[in-house]
Amino acid sequence: MKNISIIIPLGPDEDQVTELLDDLTALPAETEIIIVSCGEVKQTGETRHRWITSAQGRAIQQNTGAKAAKGKFLWFLHADSRVTVKGLDALEASVQAFPDALHYFHLKFKNDGPRATRLNEWGAWVRSEFLGLPFGDQGFCLSKENFAKIGGFPEHAPYGEDHLLVWYARQAGIKLRCCGAELITSARKYRTHGWGSLTLKYQWLWIKQAAPELYRLVRDKFR
Repeated sequence: MKNISIIIPLGPDEDQVTELLDDLTALPAETEIIIVSCGEVKQTGETRHRWITSAQGRAIQQNTGAKAAKGKFLWFLHADSRVTVKGLDALEASVQAFPDALHYFHLKFKNDGPRATRLNEWGAWVRSEFLGLPFGDQGFCLSKENFAKIGGFPEHAPYGEDHLLVWYARQAGIKLRCCGAELITSARKYRTHGWGSLTLKYQWLWIKQAAPELYRLVRDKFR
């Protein structure tokens, strides 16, 4: 894990990063942890974390963190994620075994939203394992070299920069690899915006965004 730089974009209203930082204390002291804020830097009293600022936008913030990172591998985590020691060990083993892959986790929701989010966990598993399309809340990790090769997160996209990154990786011939462990994320947005409406919205948006990328993948394959 000493070769992995962890990048955490922090939105203006995100307030759960402290819990994630507590989880990451299990890492070696040399592990680089970069928090990319789009506003005022919030100090936590922990000196091992690097705080930097950038313009607002998850893609912009993650790309800014990647440019500042010193590690050979980049691990992108959302601020409301929670990791376990088992998950850290699983990622380390996966990266060592398949250094050229894009690694991700199984998605697990906290108990802070509707019970129906268990269906979203199952849907994320199907989407990832059968369609090869994990999303950013599943904790992407890849080499800095491959990240640069595919151009980083698309800053022009109005949404789904994580989804597009996966397509760019696949189009570049980069394999996807699940590390086999769970990454826990908050389900509060489903409680706030309504499980049914938000689930339908997300399904429509990713399918709409996937269609032209699938066309490019198939077109390039048969050229």
